[in-house]
Amino acid sequence: MIRTSPPGSGLGRRFAAAMEEFFPFEPGVELAVAVSGGGDSMALVLLADRWARAKGGAVTAFTVDHRLRAASRREALWVHRALGARAIRHHILTWDRGSSAGRANLQAAARGARYRLLEDRCRAKGILHLLLAHHLDDQAETFLMRLERGSGLYGLAAMAPVVERQGVRLLRPFLTVPKDDLRAYLKGCGQDWLEDPSNQDSRFARVRTRRALPELKAAGLTPERIAGTAGRLGRDRVVMDQAVARLLALAAAPDPAGFVLLDRHGLLAAPVPVGLRALSRVLAVVGGAAYAPRFERLARLYREIAGPGRARTLGGCAIRKAPAGALLVCREPAAQGPPMRVHGPGTVLWDGRFRVELGAVKGRRKRASMTLAPLGRDGWARIKTDAAGFSGAAGGRPRLLPGAVRVGLPALGDHLGVVEVPHLGYRRRAGSLASLTIKGIRPLPPEPLAGTVFGMAETMAETESPV
Repeated sequence: MIRTSPPGSGLGRRFAAAMEEFFPFEPGVELAVAVSGGGDSMALVLLADRWARAKGGAVTAFTVDHRLRAASRREALWVHRALGARAIRHHILTWDRGSSAGRANLQAAARGARYRLLEDRCRAKGILHLLLAHHLDDQAETFLMRLERGSGLYGLAAMAPVVERQGVRLLRPFLTVPKDDLRAYLKGCGQDWLEDPSNQDSRFARVRTRRALPELKAAGLTPERIAGTAGRLGRDRVVMDQAVARLLALAAAPDPAGFVLLDRHGLLAAPVPVGLRALSRVLAVVGGAAYAPRFERLARLYREIAGPGRARTLGGCAIRKAPAGALLVCREPAAQGPPMRVHGPGTVLWDGRFRVELGAVKGRRKRASMTLAPLGRDGWARIKTDAAGFSGAAGGRPRLLPGAVRVGLPALGDHLGVVEVPHLGYRRRAGSLASLTIKGIRPLPPEPLAGTVFGMAETMAETESPV
């Protein structure tokens, strides 16, 4: 791993050594770099560009304009000019938050949107590696913030060097590099950077933690020592993840309709820490939540699973007993997002869980507004007797699914009612003037059900500033 040394010295070699830890890369590798314009990300994009060119590859930089501050667009354009002067490709991604977040959770929504925009653009361009500029000081601050909240192994292991997401890897090559080294490197390159005013705003927990670091350092708790502890816990977390993956491979059956059947006996037979983490993973995948449930609630649910059968809810999920000793984990109707208005062909993320590809109906020149919404009990009551609508389904009948799953399925509708429910094989035939059709639909959970990954709660809780 990288060894720290005097500020800025040999940073190119240290960066290259960190990238070696992430191998293999494809020939002519293309890297994406998240660049806010701050000193950390500006150093990252310059080093990544130099490294990629030496490998016969290239870098594409992305800046997310979250529009939370009046200066955000101006800052994004400054990054565009600065990187253009160095012949580095750069694109600005704009968050159109609409009504997706109220003021109370705007910062959290911005963090989630930032990752989603970056990952979506990487997938669209076929870029497999997204570099993030979190450094040693960030790692130490994250550890302390998690310690204050009473986190366990997964929280105290802080940020992972590698996070595997759907179709893209998040890579953090600076986790053992101090912030001062990055600033020294930029000064040596003659490169300016931006200062985010929110980094001085004491309303944010991270800023308060950062201001406490000098006093901790004087007591011997240096950022290097704290980050080193997080790194060792990270290795322990990998071992735990492997055990969880083995359990889920045997005990969990995920379905493309967005639910999971979980072997209750297998879950309860595993060591309790492994079972708790496996249950947390299932809730994250099915519920589409940005953060894992609090430990106390998760532990209570785990204990209740061993008891008499009754429906329970947690993390946007409904959990109920199923035949053959299984648990059905599906989306809780009350937690689903509002209906989504759709106006034309394209791909949308519905309810934070499904990526829906919409296409135009041939011959329909006029584009009418349509709606993506849960099917619901009323919707099911209307379509279940429409035999013509199920003519394209296997056997001409809807797929048999539990009622709790069926009512939460994504349905495309117009002013006349339900037009299409792909998971049931339904498409309205009679009197349909719909101008859109669902060409494809697939679940897009925030994290894989199993694998050596570190969940969304760890990934998205790193900074309080969305820049």
